[in-house]
Amino acid sequence: MRCGSLCQFLYLWLCLSCVEAVPTQKIQDDTKVLIKTIITRINGISHMQSVSKYMVTGLDFLPGFHSVLGLSMMNEILETYQKILINLPSRNLMQISNDMENLQHLLQLLASSKGCHFHQAEGLQSLKGSILEASLYSTEVVVLNGLKAFLQTMLRQLEFSPEC
Repeated sequence: MRCGSLCQFLYLWLCLSCVEAVPTQKIQDDTKVLIKTIITRINGISHMQSVSKYMVTGLDFLPGFHSVLGLSMMNEILETYQKILINLPSRNLMQISNDMENLQHLLQLLASSKGCHFHQAEGLQSLKGSILEASLYSTEVVVLNGLKAFLQTMLRQLEFSPEC
């Protein structure tokens, strides 16, 4: 009985010792590529091309500009945009929403490689019945423009290997 447990432990230890961790730089590079892909998808939405400046009142829950972003703040902002995107009924947003979810996973992987821990973002419990339903087209444009600007800032911040 003891020999079986010892053999299992040694086998597990041998397997784990052969596993290589994904380099942090590789995760960071994959994150940058995915950000560029999302920005390209946003630019590819036809009604985003002709927009100069839309203003929609009641969208004060959108994240504002931050000059310095840590990984935790990036995650919180991504989570906020993700909650907004899944509540907009546009077919254009399905792939962007999926990419955003993948981006969050990459960011969490990057953070865990640096020993960071994320907390659940607060606020935006439910967006049903809110301004999102009042003017969907304008809201979509404003949200995507804000997301694009945030992603561009995030891309620049990732060049400096941000901390937690």
